[in-house]
Amino acid sequence: MSLPADLATTTLDKILAGLSLEESSDRDLTSAMSPAPVGRIRVWHGDGPVVKAVNVALAVPPIGLDSHMIFAFTAPDSAVPHFTLDSVANGDNYAFHLDLIPRVDLATSLPYLDTVYEPLTALYQDVRARDGLTPAHLTPRQYALMSPWMLVNRATRDAFEGIGDAVDGYLGHWFELLASDVKAAVDPERDAAHRALLFSPEIDPVWAQTVRLLGEEQSESVRLELVDNR
Repeated sequence: MSLPADLATTTLDKILAGLSLEESSDRDLTSAMSPAPVGRIRVWHGDGPVVKAVNVALAVPPIGLDSHMIFAFTAPDSAVPHFTLDSVANGDNYAFHLDLIPRVDLATSLPYLDTVYEPLTALYQDVRARDGLTPAHLTPRQYALMSPWMLVNRATRDAFEGIGDAVDGYLGHWFELLASDVKAAVDPERDAAHRALLFSPEIDPVWAQTVRLLGEEQSESVRLELVDNR
């Protein structure tokens, strides 16, 4: 198993072990580039604080792509952030994206910010100071949709191998938030609008690459699975 696949599998196993979720879909993703499936999308649903989890894995050795994405979505009326992890390799280059996606406007919600995000500050600063990590190339519009505690980096192999503690730290804090009583005025319509932008082809250029790999219909089916909370 590759390093990105191992990190994603380990993290997904911890999420599924810690939550009451039932798998509702598991299907291969195909491409004109290969007679064999190039990926897999799995979906889980639940009635608890986390209502949906999605895992998308794409591995295409001829083009050096090895990408594994996890999103775990909390309920539309929950104040607990959504959890996300991307772990990627392209040849000898590695990258990851780790975040808890805010459910309210942080600029006007200091108690929420202090409860949900401030405990991550020491770990966030520690990771950003590590050797072998460089900032990933995201646009300002993409940064605006995530949290200021987002870790999104390119990494050497050694640095990537050492990122598991940060993933565990963010995931462990997220589990603590799920078990606590996070107070905030949450607007489900804001969450729906936020997700529409998070996975918008107009915002994230990855969807153009996904269309080239999977075709328009399959790519759109994956995107809508992430946009839709059902």
